[in-house]
Amino acid sequence: MIAFADRSFRLPDRAAWLAGFAVAVMSLAASPARADRCDDLAGTLKAQIAGVAVGKTAANTIYLSHPAAKALRLGCPSRTVKNEVFGEAPSRKPSPAFVELIASAAAIVFTIPKQDTLRGVKRCFGRVGILRGNDIKTRFRRLDMRCARTKTAASISISRDSSE
Repeated sequence: MIAFADRSFRLPDRAAWLAGFAVAVMSLAASPARADRCDDLAGTLKAQIAGVAVGKTAANTIYLSHPAAKALRLGCPSRTVKNEVFGEAPSRKPSPAFVELIASAAAIVFTIPKQDTLRGVKRCFGRVGILRGNDIKTRFRRLDMRCARTKTAASISISRDSSE
């Protein structure tokens, strides 16, 4: 008798579990497919900055192009960073158009006022030189900025730590 009573109590538990599992599977199957958040961000950059074109996506990186930049990339979130904007200028001294492009992209990606990002980008490139060296790491408005300069090009990488 006792064994029969245990089985009778197990049957409703199993049925409830299976019904809950079926509902969960159906709700996931019925939801529409949604583009990745990083792809949405690249589309926003293309829509709001004139001349930006979206290229290939590879290894959490979306390659972008713009006439003022030699290379332009949008890094998608990972374990260590939320997002990253990387740009390489075609000359040793970045043009005002390149600085404006990077500041605009960083303002959109990190949702910070453009004046603040423009000031941070100018500050980072201003520190690169004879006194401080050709590779500078700085922090401005909770953004990590790294400016580097070679004999032929200058680059900047702007990211935010995932803990912020």
